[in-house]
Amino acid sequence: MSILVVGSVALDRVETPFGVADGVLGGAASYFALTAALFDRVYMVAVVGTDFPQTYLDLFRQRNIDLEGLQILPGKTFRWTGRYHHDMNTRDTLDTQLNVFADFHPRIPENYLSADLVFLANILPTLQLEVVQQVPRAQLRVMDTMDLWIRETRAELETTIRHVDIVLMTEEEVRLFAGVPSLRLAVRAIHRLGPRWVIVKQGPYGALLFGADESFFAAPAYPLEEVRDPTGAGDAFAGGFIGYLSRLPADQWNSAAFKRALVYGNIMGSFVCEDFSVNRLLQVTPEDIAARYAEFRAFTHFDPDWR
Repeated sequence: MSILVVGSVALDRVETPFGVADGVLGGAASYFALTAALFDRVYMVAVVGTDFPQTYLDLFRQRNIDLEGLQILPGKTFRWTGRYHHDMNTRDTLDTQLNVFADFHPRIPENYLSADLVFLANILPTLQLEVVQQVPRAQLRVMDTMDLWIRETRAELETTIRHVDIVLMTEEEVRLFAGVPSLRLAVRAIHRLGPRWVIVKQGPYGALLFGADESFFAAPAYPLEEVRDPTGAGDAFAGGFIGYLSRLPADQWNSAAFKRALVYGNIMGSFVCEDFSVNRLLQVTPEDIAARYAEFRAFTHFDPDWR
């Protein structure tokens, strides 16, 4: 199956207790595409400026990512600067320069319209909806969002949610969206809008999967020895989740498949955290993924009650 991603491509400056990386590849679409491309063909829709390094364009092409939908416009690429605290769970945004991304309008090439799985990375809900409406044949539509859109574009966000199959939010965003403290009640409020699944991202604690049928599954995070840079972990999670599903026929997307996909998401998110930018993703092999999946099976297994 083919995968379509629409989102940001950026040049980042990241500061963590482990060092500084400046001018490195960033953006939700970058992390997602490089992760999902480990599983299947990816179509990328994004925008960069004329200052975007050719080496990164070459990298995308070498990694089974189609760039016909990547616009290169006069001006500078979206740039983001962030600093992580010592706990690596809290960060401060020091600078954001939208540049050409400020006027981004997704252009979906004709040959992308047949994509089977669509990931709407964190962009304006109105733009996400435009994309969804252009790919009516997609078999799975997944969207990410953020607290800014919940606060400032609530009506547009709700409309977009009604047109997708899966919503990804952090635990804080789910509660903010629903306006209730109970996570389970908050998830139900999202389900009532139409999505079949809600994924609650919990950062270093893993992820939760809620089905509209009241099913529930929890996958812990992989216990890393060292976290160097967690930037992009959520987008890599989405890449692993959707990438795994792309390898299955749609008629096999049952509850068990979505549970396995959640684990693959956590695995890919863990790899990203082990180095700055996308560096660790570029080293990951199918054997690495399989080995970490086997570890997940081992440390999450428990025997039936002895009684």
